Amino acid sequence: MRTLIVNADDFGLSAGVTLGILEAHREGVLTSTSLMVERPAATEAARLARTAPKLCVGLHLELEGLEDAAAEAALQGQLRRFEELLGRLPTHLDSHHDVHRDPRLFPRVLETVGPLGIPVRGGSAARPLTRFYGQWGGAYHPEQVGVESLLGMLDELEAGWTELVCHPGHADAELQSSYVDAREWELRTLCDPRVREAIEQAGIRLLGFDQLHAAQPQSPWQA
Repeated sequence: MRTLIVNADDFGLSAGVTLGILEAHREGVLTSTSLMVERPAATEAARLARTAPKLCVGLHLELEGLEDAAAEAALQGQLRRFEELLGRLPTHLDSHHDVHRDPRLFPRVLETVGPLGIPVRGGSAARPLTRFYGQWGGAYHPEQVGVESLLGMLDELEAGWTELVCHPGHADAELQSSYVDAREWELRTLCDPRVREAIEQAGIRLLGFDQLHAAQPQSPWQA
């Protein structure tokens, strides 16, 4: 059995990105997203997440430039902030630019959230698929995030769990990122009816991280 989680990074990065992610969930195949809790748009993103009860929301850590004790403090602080915003633990955990997978940080992250039962990108049963990305070498590559490209990736899925990492969104004045136009391309592809049809015809299960670890972990910060 092949099972696919379609997870959007950067929820709360800006209002436009947040709305684009919700659109990809409501009108497309997106099942999950990861919240950047320290961004100004995070509070509104958390509010909007409550209007989409089937959308899994995890934590998108920001640890760039941090090491050892500083990274540990940031991890703990962002976990607490997530709970303040959503009232629960994240369904999963990943990080901006995958910094958490740095060999100096990864063991510390796993040690902290492993006992909570929170799946961590690169350390869970869901294999990350990161090829759905439209920019490298300083240039855009729209063909990589087009429908035909994604259908090819779906054909190649192996048995078990796969996380398709994606970055849909709408551009807006808040968005300070080199990956702007490609977010719109990703959004259109994820909402294209051919993608859902291909998933259904292939018998691929489309689920979220809540199904990967169905038991809801108890928060260590709740008395």
